[in-house]
Amino acid sequence: VQLQESGPELVKPSQTLSLTCTVSGGSITASSGYWNWIRQSPGKGLEWIGYIAYSGNTYYSSSLKSRTRISRDTINNQVSLQLSSVVPEDTAVYYCARQPELVGGMDYWGKGTLVTVSS
Repeated sequence: VQLQESGPELVKPSQTLSLTCTVSGGSITASSGYWNWIRQSPGKGLEWIGYIAYSGNTYYSSSLKSRTRISRDTINNQVSLQLSSVVPEDTAVYYCARQPELVGGMDYWGKGTLVTVSS
């Protein structure tokens, strides 16, 4: 399974950050797969953002829930992240990752993409 993040590298404050994760070698609708978005800000640890499950159900971090939307395109086998009203503190490397089961860690990761929030 391979995951590839894509999207703008620079977003202005108050705008919406939009990223796409293209999945190959596996279906995002396959049973028991959970497709996560995770980020790492400069000098900080990993921060989980949320996931969309194989069923289409979503679950978000409580701290980001009000600004986050994760969706999917089953035809193109893609998972998308939208983070609204961004601020400079949202500058981070954004990763998509697969979690094969709800209990357990991630088994496949994308390489990540750096998104900078700046005017």
